[in-house]
Amino acid sequence: MQEEFEQEPFRQVLFSFKGKAEKLIPMLHRVQENYGYLPEEALSPIATFLGITAGQVYSVASFYDEFRLTPLGKKRITVCRGTACHIRGAPQILEGIEQLIEIKDGETSDDLEYTLESVACIGCCALAPCIKINRDVHGEMSLEKVKELFFTTNEDNRDD
Repeated sequence: MQEEFEQEPFRQVLFSFKGKAEKLIPMLHRVQENYGYLPEEALSPIATFLGITAGQVYSVASFYDEFRLTPLGKKRITVCRGTACHIRGAPQILEGIEQLIEIKDGETSDDLEYTLESVACIGCCALAPCIKINRDVHGEMSLEKVKELFFTTNEDNRDD
């Protein structure tokens, strides 16, 4: 994969920032937009281009929550842990999802099928507790509804 970061499309991203170290964060955003995360192989060419160390690039990329150093799964599951959702059972919903897909909050499955994360608020308090799968919001969740949702979702996506 390293050779990909020596090709013209990646170099154009770099050159659009004119080699200015103060552009590191916008540059990381652009790379993440293109790849869905910040591949480790991209950090060294970015550092070289900006005239800083790879450690400096990594420290910025790992400091901010908005940057991902691992790819996201095809299905990004977001569990709201806001007050309304918490009171109505979000911790149990999160635990149930963890058991169903066998990954913990903040992890991506090895097959890149799922990424599970909890957030402070999805903004759908009237639907509490709620989850999102990619862009689809599912409200008034229960452990039973979670099981139905995942089994239905998995069956609907099979390549039979």
